[in-house]
Amino acid sequence: MNFRRRIPSLTALMTLEAVLRHRSFTAAAGELGVTQAAVSRQIALLEDELGVPMFVRRHRAIEPTAASLALGATLAQSFANIADTVDAIRVSQTDVVTIGATVAFSSFWLLPRLAEFRRENSGVQIRVISQDARIDLDAGGVDIAIRYGIPPFADAKVVASQTDAVLPVCSPDYLRRRPTTELSERDDFIETDVQDRSWLSWSQWSDETGRHLRIKPQLRFSHYTETIAAARAGQGLALGWRLLVQTFLDDGTLVALAEGEMPTVEQYCIVLPNRRRRSLASEHAASWLANALTRPL
Repeated sequence: MNFRRRIPSLTALMTLEAVLRHRSFTAAAGELGVTQAAVSRQIALLEDELGVPMFVRRHRAIEPTAASLALGATLAQSFANIADTVDAIRVSQTDVVTIGATVAFSSFWLLPRLAEFRRENSGVQIRVISQDARIDLDAGGVDIAIRYGIPPFADAKVVASQTDAVLPVCSPDYLRRRPTTELSERDDFIETDVQDRSWLSWSQWSDETGRHLRIKPQLRFSHYTETIAAARAGQGLALGWRLLVQTFLDDGTLVALAEGEMPTVEQYCIVLPNRRRRSLASEHAASWLANALTRPL
């Protein structure tokens, strides 16, 4: 479509937008670096081309017409969008994209996939912040975060989400030497001690799956990564979030028990903070992560 035949002079449109913001030909001329006469001339040319007045001239004042206000609102939004896009292009491929996630998600899901992302996007620099405490998205420290919870979130926009399931996992060696083929209180249980109860405990899992076992974990760790490391080393049974441990199920260092898989209410969400700087690199990285997260296992 040839927009040039339908759109007036961009100089005249930029002049109109400036005059509307300042409600003054003189102030607009100062911003644009031209004379007041040049501003008046651009507005007159615009009025001639559109066939309607843009302002009602009064003694020492101007009053915008309805047509002028309608066009001005569109111009303000359009120029703002253009400025944002130009800024994004200027910082795009040389910018650093900061991704925030829990230690477990970074270790088990994100890091194995970053190699593929970097091969496909060699110009993008990645910085990963891993912490189990909730990341303050309003602080401006991250461009993208992976949050486990129930959307929507007040401080972020969800780009993609994925449900999960929790199931008992152990090493092949422990599976062979288990004291019983049925899940029972005689098993060796490995627990993660965390305050965030979106991480299920064994007792919660037992109750919610209807087993009501009196489970007393023999091993406890403060980080989920250590819990899974102990399970892979044959120390007992751990609760496996399938999305996180799928790599170990695929390579055979963990096996899933045939019983007890439980869907989670919470979801893994790729989120963009509401307060964030916009860049093409971060938006591209968010789109790539969203596709990876929702890819079938």
